Amino acid sequence: MRITVEEKNATRRRIVEAALELFRTRGFEATTTRDIAQSAGIATGTLFNYFDTKEAIIGQLAQEAIGLARNAVTSRAADATLEEELFALVAAQLRLLKPLRKFIAPLFETALSPLAAARSSGMGESWRVEHLETVAAIARLHGLADISPVSIQVYWSLYTGVLAFWSADKSPRQEDTLALLDQSLNMFSAWLCDSAGESNQERRSS
Repeated sequence: MRITVEEKNATRRRIVEAALELFRTRGFEATTTRDIAQSAGIATGTLFNYFDTKEAIIGQLAQEAIGLARNAVTSRAADATLEEELFALVAAQLRLLKPLRKFIAPLFETALSPLAAARSSGMGESWRVEHLETVAAIARLHGLADISPVSIQVYWSLYTGVLAFWSADKSPRQEDTLALLDQSLNMFSAWLCDSAGESNQERRSS
């Protein structure tokens, strides 16, 4: 009997919701894939047809959150600076990721690390590509059409560093994370604009 797309999507959603509830009540480490499958009413083998690991389930939830964040910052103030728009984007992500904060750290240590990006790991690479495409679109709005691979790597390292810091930040309302994000983006934006200026100068002189 063939399973319809709707049925597959419903099963995937049931797995994700069951896992999230177990992560909240038992903790990420104490929850097994068998527990998740049982709670979702499916066989463990069936679960692996949808998610290879527990981290992949967290990744699904996280990607949904960052997609919502991207949509939340589509409107822009006419006088917003590059760093202000990037700050709004990442801050929106952090707000929407907050329900996952207690058990998202393994994702930062594996799929989202710069080393994992170099290996083009599935879920982490998808997050990386989607987020960097949004960043590049914001940069183009500020006259920065060409962002070098080095600039991309610098940004991704800063971004994942902020995420890792945020996951363990005990300051009220994660204020220390927001301060770190602000400093990181100001530094990156200044460096990016300087690099763009040097590239334009080189093109004019060649």
